[in-house]
Amino acid sequence: MACRTAQLGGHVYQCDSCGHEHISYNSCRNRHCPQCQALARSAWVQARMDDLLPVPYFHAVFTIPPALNPFALRNKEAFYALMFKAVSETLLELAKNKKRLGAVIGFIAILHTWGQNLMDHPHIHCVVPGGGIQETRWIHCRRKFLFPIRVLSALFKGKLMAYFREAVTNNDIQFHGALAAHKDPIAFQSLIDDLYAQDWVIYVKPPFAGPQAVLKYLGSYTHRIAISNRRIISIKDGMVSFTWKDYAHGNVRKVMAFPISEFIRRFLLHVVPKGFVRIRHYGFLGNRTRKTSIAACRKALGVLRPPEEKRQPRSWVDLCKQLTGNDPTLCPMCGTGHLRPFREITASPPGYETVRHVA
Repeated sequence: MACRTAQLGGHVYQCDSCGHEHISYNSCRNRHCPQCQALARSAWVQARMDDLLPVPYFHAVFTIPPALNPFALRNKEAFYALMFKAVSETLLELAKNKKRLGAVIGFIAILHTWGQNLMDHPHIHCVVPGGGIQETRWIHCRRKFLFPIRVLSALFKGKLMAYFREAVTNNDIQFHGALAAHKDPIAFQSLIDDLYAQDWVIYVKPPFAGPQAVLKYLGSYTHRIAISNRRIISIKDGMVSFTWKDYAHGNVRKVMAFPISEFIRRFLLHVVPKGFVRIRHYGFLGNRTRKTSIAACRKALGVLRPPEEKRQPRSWVDLCKQLTGNDPTLCPMCGTGHLRPFREITASPPGYETVRHVA
């Protein structure tokens, strides 16, 4: 709520040509904030550019049946961790199977907990290179859709259900609120039977158009939750109106409206526990061995990158130019001068602000 307001302080910039002054308040940098993560997202994508390989990339989405949503919502940290564990083991085990690929793969997994209507809908998106490393050889994926969907679905279901039952037994997942009815062993077993009987939905889409398309996809999903500002149409008469995509009817864009309290409630469903990691890397993209593993993959593919091509970290000005195509320091009044730091606004309570000279 205080993001980009005087409560967090900021800076006054002055044009070095015409003297025009521009106020820029500080961002909160909270990872759940929908309006101040653009630079963090751009920096993260830039860092991932060095990991891209000249191979097709697949997009896989692992979902769970709606009956499990309440358990995830009331046991966020434990349940989301189980989802990551089941997804990663499913992909890594299938890849190592000689009938499927017979190699070690790498992938990025991103947790999403929302649907277009902002209700709870936990699922994990994965971006997977089309192949893996086998000792010193690169093994290319031979299938159009990475692995068979039914095999992926069955293995993921088996793993998550086994970990779910174990977590319930160990009391890591508890039956809070309306879930108390499942404390009855008969009711709980009935739930388990129903879940096993269902076909779990796994999406695996064709390869992306190229590495740049991968980065564009990653950038749109990594550093935000629930909804972006551009989807909000209006806040009027106590109602929030926003656009949503109706997947059940040909992806038609429609408008949905809620009372402000309901909108905030739905948004807060997707705040993850403090310290919980929403973006995880596995296989040869794992954080501990990524540098050496990527080098080995490139060597196997015969596409070693010269040292001089390594990308250097860029300033926030460069990142803004990349995001918007405009120079954020260019004076909006004269169009020729550049904005320079002139005064600092110290953080202050609502309604107050303190400005001091910093030149």
